Amino acid sequence: MRLTVTLIAAGPDHRFPRLAAAICDALAISAKPVWLADEEACELPVDAPDPEAIASTVRGTIGKAPVDMLVQPAEGRRKRLLLADLEATMIENEMLDELALILGIGSEMIEITRRAMNGEIDFAEALAARTALLAGASTRVLSEAAARIRLTPGADALVGTMRRAGVPTVLVTGGFAIFADRIAAKLGFDHVVANRLEIAGATLTGKVLPPIVGGAAKRETLLGFADKLGISIDKTLAVGDGANDIAMLRTAGLGIAFRPKPAVAAAIRWRLDHADLTGLLYAQGYRKAEFAA
Repeated sequence: MRLTVTLIAAGPDHRFPRLAAAICDALAISAKPVWLADEEACELPVDAPDPEAIASTVRGTIGKAPVDMLVQPAEGRRKRLLLADLEATMIENEMLDELALILGIGSEMIEITRRAMNGEIDFAEALAARTALLAGASTRVLSEAAARIRLTPGADALVGTMRRAGVPTVLVTGGFAIFADRIAAKLGFDHVVANRLEIAGATLTGKVLPPIVGGAAKRETLLGFADKLGISIDKTLAVGDGANDIAMLRTAGLGIAFRPKPAVAAAIRWRLDHADLTGLLYAQGYRKAEFAA
């Protein structure tokens, strides 16, 4: 089987070429690394019947170096549909936590969020409990929280490059549309699937309008868009960080956990612990020179 090993660092690192050469030696391959970005990302061609054995050898050689790794069939790496989680993925924030900090109830909210994203409690239950803490707050806090949003490095390059390649993009989140719509417009996502807060006048009621977007809904969104577009599931790419992303990531042709919570890291084969979101482009074989500005 013709495989491609992709190696991605957190940024340019003069030590990286030596590590790539060591991995070539460990895999007993004569081919030189193909550099997608100098001293930052490369790929290695490998002929082997067992991708897991290759991955194990590469992991052992990487050791504790800040380098991410994927092993995939050489064919079909460029995907035709992208689904991305919002919070702690496309943006660095957890927006319910931001709202809670503004309202002075941060510690209680943050603990529920942590447990939910690590799969310790049911997502829908946690969403209801967290949203209930907002009951009676003025809608002004939504604008205050939105002003705190920080895009994750590489977010604009990821979406821009995929769109330029003609790939439909979907932002799918268990968070709220009032934030997701803003980020989708900023980055150029084609579609948004998100939860919606119930508002009475200028006040948050503490409730979420049905239907709830949780883990099952994210997976169904992936399957639904693939079917609508006539794209086989192996041509899809999904990225997320929390427990409610696991079903989507496992179903996608390439599911990548981005700086994942422990439960997600244990459940998903491929993850980016060090690289920014451009790692998803390198994973598909895009060169840095091909990235949208």
